Amino acid sequence: MTRNRRRLGAWLLAGVVLAVVLTLYDADRTGVSDPKAAPSATPSGAAPGTPAPTTGDTPSPSATASPSPAPGTGEPSPAPSPTTCTSPGACGYPDANSTGPRIALERHDTGNMSVKKDGTVIKGWDIRGSLDIYANDVTVIDSRITSTNWWGINLRPGFSGLKVLHTTITAVPGKGPDNGGVNYAVSNMGGSSIEVGWCDISVFGNALSMGQGDLHDNYVHDLVAFRNQGGEWQHTDAVISGGGNTGRLTVRHNTLLNATPVDKGATAAVGLFADTGVVSSVHVEDNWLAGGAYALYAGGPGATGIRVTGNVFSTQYHPAGGAYGPVTAWNAGGAGNVWKDNRMSDGRPVEPAP
Repeated sequence: MTRNRRRLGAWLLAGVVLAVVLTLYDADRTGVSDPKAAPSATPSGAAPGTPAPTTGDTPSPSATASPSPAPGTGEPSPAPSPTTCTSPGACGYPDANSTGPRIALERHDTGNMSVKKDGTVIKGWDIRGSLDIYANDVTVIDSRITSTNWWGINLRPGFSGLKVLHTTITAVPGKGPDNGGVNYAVSNMGGSSIEVGWCDISVFGNALSMGQGDLHDNYVHDLVAFRNQGGEWQHTDAVISGGGNTGRLTVRHNTLLNATPVDKGATAAVGLFADTGVVSSVHVEDNWLAGGAYALYAGGPGATGIRVTGNVFSTQYHPAGGAYGPVTAWNAGGAGNVWKDNRMSDGRPVEPAP
């Protein structure tokens, strides 16, 4: 019996010693016994030095870092305004590089030429003169007109379907009637819409004159001030409409500049006037507008269906867009009138006066 007890005690002592040895070995292998040790940040199988993956619970440094201070101020540098525009071309609006003819031209000294055949296409002409349109569905494309008349292209009453595309239209100051009073680059005297697009237009006192039409992607610039034979300075406008229209006038994505001084007749970049009737159904959308007494005359009392949206009023001639402000004659209570998302070229919002 005594012999068996001794044998059992020996086995128990051996078991205790073995357990202690195994515990010390495991502690040494894993580092748990060292309070400074930490689990490895390298995933199993990753090369040494590979950074630990980030998780949704751990913000990345870029998400928590503060903006760098502006030099000498100790304050964060302001981010550039995404709405600031420096020039029409730099901000995606038409200029000399995106308008006018795209092909070589052939000289045509037409004088005041009347077009009387429906469907006529004039393409690649360098015209010294003007076009008087007595026909339907006439297209003038990839051409140049240097006018010595009151107009570059004039659509007569009773005709429709005129398109003027990728064309330069200019004039010779002082060579037209009324002391060089060259008034209209394109005039729509017809009763339906016409299209004028991607044109480079200069000199004319009232460059685009119509009650209805689709005017898009044009560059109107360098209007020339002039006196009539009575010695009076005449009004100048990049786009002008006299009201009383039966169709829609859309003025979309144009650069419309009027640098004429106010004391020499400047009126507007876009002038919507109730000269021959109430102004209605006009959309002025996403244009670069600069100059005039006001950059926009917006129709006045009684005007309806006037949508003015997403336009940039440039400070390039006047701090307020026009000499006296960006807009006047806005009828806020008119049916269908909308004023939305218009701003100065430096990013300030533009709201019409009450």
